[in-house]
Amino acid sequence: QVQLVESGGGLVQAGGSLRLSCAASGRTFSSYTMGWFRQAPGKERAFVAAITWNGDSTYYTDSVKDRFTISRDNAKNTVYLQMNSLKPEDTAVYYCAAGVRGCVGSYCTLRSRYNYWGQGTQVTVSS
Repeated sequence: QVQLVESGGGLVQAGGSLRLSCAASGRTFSSYTMGWFRQAPGKERAFVAAITWNGDSTYYTDSVKDRFTISRDNAKNTVYLQMNSLKPEDTAVYYCAAGVRGCVGSYCTLRSRYNYWGQGTQVTVSS
């Protein structure tokens, strides 16, 4: 069993930055695909970013490309999401997810590829 705990959310003005962290339990973190998803009020949970087990490949939804960066530190069992130039439409609960299988390309964007989920952290961007 893997437990994921997100932190770093909060209230920020448009144009500001936040860095989300997701700390994972377990000794096999380094083998997992890690992803970030978000869910805005009244909307389905949607893919934001993903990173492969060794960090060699990253994937982003179009709306966050060039603004968000996903990274991981396998020695610390932690994955990060650096969010810059935040917009009000980025407001959502952000969830960290871990997938025990590898993925390539669009498969990494699918919720079904992820086996474990955190409780989420709220990000609110004011205009």
